[in-house]
Amino acid sequence: MAEPLCNASVKKCKETMPQTPIFSSMLGSGCSGQVQPDTSERSSDPIYQDGNLISGSLEALIERLVPTTDYYPDRTYIFTFLLSSRVFIHPHELLAKVGQLCLKQKQQLETGIETDKAKLKSFAARIIQLLKEWTETFPYDFQDEKSMKELKEIAHRITQCDEENGTVKKIISQMTQNLLMSLSARNQFQEIREKFRQPVTDKGTILKTKPQSSQKDILSVCCDPLILAQQLTHIELERVSNIYPEDLMQIVSHVDSLDNHKCRGDVTKTYNLEAYDNWFNCLSMLVATEICKVVKKKQRTRIVEFFIDVARECFNIGNFNSMMAIISGMNLSPVARLKKTWSKVKTAKFDVLEHHMDPSSNFCNYRTALQGAAQRSLTAHSSREKIVIPVFNLFIKDIYFLHKIHTNHLPNGQINFKKFWEISRQIHDFITWKQVDCPFEKDRKIQSYLLTAPIYSEEALFIASFESEGPENHMEKDSWKTLRTTLLNRA
Repeated sequence: MAEPLCNASVKKCKETMPQTPIFSSMLGSGCSGQVQPDTSERSSDPIYQDGNLISGSLEALIERLVPTTDYYPDRTYIFTFLLSSRVFIHPHELLAKVGQLCLKQKQQLETGIETDKAKLKSFAARIIQLLKEWTETFPYDFQDEKSMKELKEIAHRITQCDEENGTVKKIISQMTQNLLMSLSARNQFQEIREKFRQPVTDKGTILKTKPQSSQKDILSVCCDPLILAQQLTHIELERVSNIYPEDLMQIVSHVDSLDNHKCRGDVTKTYNLEAYDNWFNCLSMLVATEICKVVKKKQRTRIVEFFIDVARECFNIGNFNSMMAIISGMNLSPVARLKKTWSKVKTAKFDVLEHHMDPSSNFCNYRTALQGAAQRSLTAHSSREKIVIPVFNLFIKDIYFLHKIHTNHLPNGQINFKKFWEISRQIHDFITWKQVDCPFEKDRKIQSYLLTAPIYSEEALFIASFESEGPENHMEKDSWKTLRTTLLNRA
């Protein structure tokens, strides 16, 4: 979560507001907040179970979001509702409704015989704090003119609550400036986001076997598995830092738009997720390329064993995404078919890694390891122990299935908020993990190789694999002949 502005007035206000650690007990007492807004005698009242909010109408949930002079929602609820609300309502529409509730409360405070200036100031401070948390955590909600217009209107109304003191105006000005900086930074990333590395298919590169001495491979750049695992972790954390909560919520919005033709999110803006997924694929293909392109069996065996050691170091660090990518690369058919090579490999360590990533029972072994890394992160005293990088495609699938299994609305028409508590908890965990500062020294030479070294296409991998170890049966011979013909004709 972004750090709050260092303003004494807001800080003082925040210290007096009821706050709970975000998801301290999952669906425990921390989810309900400490003070409930007055929603008595309304049919759309939120429903609680064991003190936990489990459902409510959209209007009631919005009302629970908006502070009053004696109520402020806890941060868990703010994060969960703002994250999930985009499934049901556009951010600028939500801002408009929040603005209407703010205006209503302001008018009520001003209609007394004597305006209670102290209460107006308290109310203004609470609304500002809500807007700060919103703009810091979900800045992209304010990317369009409609949202910025609604934000300015709310800010204008709040400024009127304390016109004698310029503090409120200064806080709002600083908040707006920080928001514009966040939006600018994210827009710059969109403009310079990585272009997907294209696999090599040129017949001159693949079909002409070069002497081993002239080939540059991973071992000529880095021969220490731990260092390579650390550099992979650097790359992972850099890429994952560009993924935001609302990006992950696009999974839910996208599914809704396909199922119901009601797009509650911009489904075209999933490039952050696609770029990260592309990194996984590139790493898998790079591992396969490094193995298949080597001519000599002894050197090929050494590279296989090296990558096994790298994957093991990734596991120890908590970098499960790189570990899975490496294992996936070694399990690709062009690599797996190299029986003469694998016969020379000490596979005991590889068997352990595959056990951790065994897909049976919904990847039970991996989930146990992930849970252990997450627990270590909670009690860690160093950045090194805080690192948790989950297998991203499994993380995405978990959110997807949570969404598909549980309905958005209950039979009574209310929003199934219990579902969104769980989705939000998982997304919040991910956002917490991505904020860890990488403790390892960056090696630009190694990273440059990992990010720019040529990778073979699937066809080219098979060609290189057959060049290294010839076809063993009629099916492989036919494939080998077809591939050579295809690449030669294409050239």
